[in-house]
Amino acid sequence: MPVTPTYPGIYIEELPSNARTITAAPTSVAVFSGYSHPYRTRNFDTAVEIFNFTDYEREFGGLYDSGLIEINLAHAVNQFFLNGGSVAYVVGLEPKYYNSSGAAVGGGTIPRPETNIGDIQFQGLEPTDQTTMTVTVNNLSATSDTADILIAYGSRVEVFRGVNLNATSPDYIEKRLGTDSDPTAARSALVRVRPTPPAIAYSGVFTAALQQSLPMATLPVGFAGTFSATDFTQVFQADSSLDKVRIFNLLVLPGVVANEILSAALAFCERKQAFFIMDPAPQAGADSSNPLVPPINDFVDALPKSPNGALYFPYLRTTNPLNGRVLELPPSGYVAGIYARTDLNRGVWKAPAGLETTLLNTIGVVDRGRMTDPRQGVLNPRGVNCLRSFPGVGTVVFGARTLVTENPAFQQYRYVPVRRLTLFIEQTLYRNLGWAVFEPNDEPLWLALRTTVDNFMLSLFSQGAFQGGTPSLAFQVKCDASTTTQTDIDNGVVNLIVAFRPLKPAEFIVIKIAQLAGQVQS
Repeated sequence: MPVTPTYPGIYIEELPSNARTITAAPTSVAVFSGYSHPYRTRNFDTAVEIFNFTDYEREFGGLYDSGLIEINLAHAVNQFFLNGGSVAYVVGLEPKYYNSSGAAVGGGTIPRPETNIGDIQFQGLEPTDQTTMTVTVNNLSATSDTADILIAYGSRVEVFRGVNLNATSPDYIEKRLGTDSDPTAARSALVRVRPTPPAIAYSGVFTAALQQSLPMATLPVGFAGTFSATDFTQVFQADSSLDKVRIFNLLVLPGVVANEILSAALAFCERKQAFFIMDPAPQAGADSSNPLVPPINDFVDALPKSPNGALYFPYLRTTNPLNGRVLELPPSGYVAGIYARTDLNRGVWKAPAGLETTLLNTIGVVDRGRMTDPRQGVLNPRGVNCLRSFPGVGTVVFGARTLVTENPAFQQYRYVPVRRLTLFIEQTLYRNLGWAVFEPNDEPLWLALRTTVDNFMLSLFSQGAFQGGTPSLAFQVKCDASTTTQTDIDNGVVNLIVAFRPLKPAEFIVIKIAQLAGQVQS
């Protein structure tokens, strides 16, 4: 409030600061997209925010093994949270049948195996590595139309006690287990129920107490699987559900290697200032020693290139919690968790690689991907980030290069932490400087912008994000008449220049040993 002097003396006037507070953008919000559970997913093609794997199980049905659809999504999300991730968006895609020409057949929907117990039809998974799913009804009560229902699939068991056939009861079977018509009410992660025939309501009490087995679903002859590039590329279209997510940092398409999809994903990341963690071809090997295993080099040659992406190799082995067998998984879910863990512990400017990046919930790399120092010496300059197992340490991420490593025009973005730090600064400033729009384009605005951004960059410097011993050597912020000319002002443009010296990882530790000439005289 202005001061009006009336007497001789000292007056105090509090002036508003011309600097604004900048809130740092997140660095490790991950997006996952892939085929999710065909019967348990609540909403397909919709970006759903989750904070742990329990959220994923509720929204998308959890882990799911089948020879009919890709199974990588659920496992990748699980590995992300196990290795340090905390926030993710998941876009579940609906598995469909496609014929050899790529067209969806018979509506495209995967049929659901089912079994009848009395007037109730149970619809379940399509087990392929377990022979059956069993539904057991017992503890029948003829007077109250209640029973206990036990559902078993491999090592997973669900028990629902006191299930009721009375639609007014809070224990009504459709409320307890869930139906196709109201999937949001489903509490079972394995089955849904409906009357049989569907046109009538449930009648009478449960009429059977025997164990029933749901048969294994089979594909008709001539079907060519469930993968379609269009299912993925539509996720990256303008105004899609994912496009409307305000901010994310990492993109993971577990197990996807089709160039059409990879190109669309990289273009989307460039537009959204995000970073794509890419998987190798599942069959790729470390070298050409086995004629039946194509080397990873053959895969790299055809990859689309962008500074907003990095490739990790090879696949990892883990124990499948559904059946106890060894399962091979793409590395991207693990690596996304390592990114999140490193960001939290060290900062986005630290390379997510090194002996501290021990991967959890893995028993090592696949045999065809075992690495030696000379072999990594060939792959590293090509931008292949290797996962390696070391005695006494475990399996770690041992590379931090982007997809443009070989391109001299992009040498400033050769390293993953340099590119991700740049994206972090861009995202932060883009989302915090909106207050400057429509302000008078003159020195007061320029000073406010310089002060605001300078404070933010100084906070990063104090955390060790830049190279240089003093702030003036580490970064510069310019916004004045030299950056914004009168022509710019006439066109409504203000130019802010932010430059910084990034830290680059020490990939090569050179130890020099010398001997002093001569001998010490006694």
